[in-house]
Amino acid sequence: MALSLASASLGFNGPALAPSASVRATARMETVSDLEALAVKLNPAVGYYNPTSLAEMEFWGQSQEATIGFLRQAEIKHGRVAMAAFVGYCVQSNTCFPWDIMPGVPFSTIAAAGGPSDQWDALPATSKLQIIGFVGFLEWWSENKYALSCSGEKHYMRGGKPGVFPSFNKGGIPHPVPLELFDPFNLQRTMSPEAKEKSLLAEINNGRLAMIGIMGLVSASKGLIVPGLNELPIKPYAGEPMAAFSASDALPFVADMLKFAN
Repeated sequence: MALSLASASLGFNGPALAPSASVRATARMETVSDLEALAVKLNPAVGYYNPTSLAEMEFWGQSQEATIGFLRQAEIKHGRVAMAAFVGYCVQSNTCFPWDIMPGVPFSTIAAAGGPSDQWDALPATSKLQIIGFVGFLEWWSENKYALSCSGEKHYMRGGKPGVFPSFNKGGIPHPVPLELFDPFNLQRTMSPEAKEKSLLAEINNGRLAMIGIMGLVSASKGLIVPGLNELPIKPYAGEPMAAFSASDALPFVADMLKFAN
């Protein structure tokens, strides 16, 4: 679901700020040669393997380097979402939380619906809208040029570092936020640049595996043959896993959209 929330906030223009010297020093556009070097660091046995021509394209009339920045950001972001989704799928398949998901609706009634996909369908429409709205805010904030500039960063299609999420407290939110989304406990404060690079390489590899893993779990729940997962007690799912809403939500246009999915 979160992967389908494509933000249109690239055109957001906040109050202009002069980039600091640190921003100017770190801004750098990556090239295909950088992708080849990165591939060797990630997996020396495989190296650079790209059967598509995406890295040679110029999305939306932007430069090839800007396109590579977009692709790098997309992979890191989707990898992070997939890691959270994989863990969440495993937890929801085996755990029932003791509290109410909303007043008068205990979590046990949601868990009784079946596997994680059925549990999502069983959520009230208002809960789904709240979750989607929050994810949409995070997506907008990550693209917010003003927040990035206040955080000492640049947009990933303008030489910024892929994977950077701007600070809430530095980015212009008028009240203090106790925990940042990325590195909420400030554990990277004392890490060396070499340790940070090694951590990012591990994150990319783990994210790639998680993307395969979560799609494998969802596919297995639909009855498809997924080696290594077919033997697991994955509850079957009869709905549409790529639809954020189900017919029971009674929202406009949902019924028509589900017809195209079937």
